[in-house]
Amino acid sequence: MDEASQSTATHVALILFAAGLLAVVAIFVLFAAGFSDLPVWLNLAALLAPAGLAVGLVSMLVRSRRRTRAD
Repeated sequence: MDEASQSTATHVALILFAAGLLAVVAIFVLFAAGFSDLPVWLNLAALLAPAGLAVGLVSMLVRSRRRTRAD
């Protein structure tokens, strides 16, 4: 991966993580408001946070390994 695709991967990871956190906050708010039967898509959207974290970690590891090999 070149530098531009790494930057893209980092941006994608950030967007995924933010969307997942937004879903988690929405779940907590809805649960506190008394809703107990939440839609499945909302629970699945909460899984975007760990997916974004994983994409970000892999992106950073690849970038770090590339810089070490270049030196």
